[in-house]
Amino acid sequence: MIGRPLVLTYLYLLLYIFLSSGVILYNKWVLSPKYFNFPYPITLTMIHMGFSGLVAFILVRVLKVVAPVKMTFEIYATCVIPISAFFASSLWFGNTAYLHISVAFIQMLKALMPVATFVMAVICGTDKLKCDVFTNMLLISVGVVISSYGEIHFNVVGTLYQVTGIFAEALRLVLTQVLLQKKGLTLNPVTSLYYIAPCSFVFLFIPWYLLEQPEMEVSQIRFNFWIFFSNALSALALNFSIFLVIGRTGAVTIRVAGVLKDWILIALSTVIFPESTITGLNIIGYAIALVGVVMYNYLKVREGRGLQLPSESVVDRTAKDWKLDKKSSDLYIPNSVKDGGGGGNESASDPKVDEEAPLIPSSRTLSHIGRSQVTSHTA
Repeated sequence: MIGRPLVLTYLYLLLYIFLSSGVILYNKWVLSPKYFNFPYPITLTMIHMGFSGLVAFILVRVLKVVAPVKMTFEIYATCVIPISAFFASSLWFGNTAYLHISVAFIQMLKALMPVATFVMAVICGTDKLKCDVFTNMLLISVGVVISSYGEIHFNVVGTLYQVTGIFAEALRLVLTQVLLQKKGLTLNPVTSLYYIAPCSFVFLFIPWYLLEQPEMEVSQIRFNFWIFFSNALSALALNFSIFLVIGRTGAVTIRVAGVLKDWILIALSTVIFPESTITGLNIIGYAIALVGVVMYNYLKVREGRGLQLPSESVVDRTAKDWKLDKKSSDLYIPNSVKDGGGGGNESASDPKVDEEAPLIPSSRTLSHIGRSQVTSHTA
């Protein structure tokens, strides 16, 4: 008989897949001139950041559900501000891409996330260039190039926006490890929103004032409170669903869920947005890229297990990993806490951070969640 904890685990996985896919499709619908027609991605992202920051403030300062971390001015200035800047940039560029290219093609381009994160990690010195990993990166890149070549409605501007957003998010991940984790600072989803969302809002205000505010003054804006409220609420819920999933599943399970979500999202987008046409070359290229992603994930999981269990036999590791993947009552304890604040040995090049909800900068998140973005990607 299937136990209640296991049922809850799969329910959380389904919730994560549903929310992650839903937020992306919702954002596309809101921004697209063919549907809700609100072509202001910076404004939408600011709504998400403002709403998330407000909810986090209420939880931390008013209801006191979560205690704030010990945040000094030095840490805020040298860590939170630069991380927030790249976070805001990744959301800005990623959401702007929805105006130019299809959801399906965006998901295919997101397969480049491991490549971008690995490149940034090598440049910043948090990872080393290895032959097997480089081969996987090359395979992923070739697959994405083939998929792009097969895109019927290929748009250079939209592609550049999306790729730039991917590299901005990759740099944010590396900075999170280098700046926050090296200082032994661990943020949960609420405290992440509490510190990063307001700062990201401020960074987004500058491009909004220069690029979107003048246009919004002369155009008739279609503002529907319930549309934007539900959109921001969905993005916030996605952040918390990812935290629930991280605490109840193993690396293999959540990586498989991420790949499954991508395929579901690509299929759904072609149904909801009929103008999104997928060609055979799109599928072939994306399949090649996914092979590279799966191989890379396998290497990272194997590497992580080797670091965590150096003295165990293969049989012991297999048995323990099976239990970890099946056990749904595990409480997430950050590596920095387990290792006494040292930040752990995990690499920032682990790519699976959901671009829709990347506000969980723990090292386990870097290892277990794949980029899918806010969700504006907050989602």
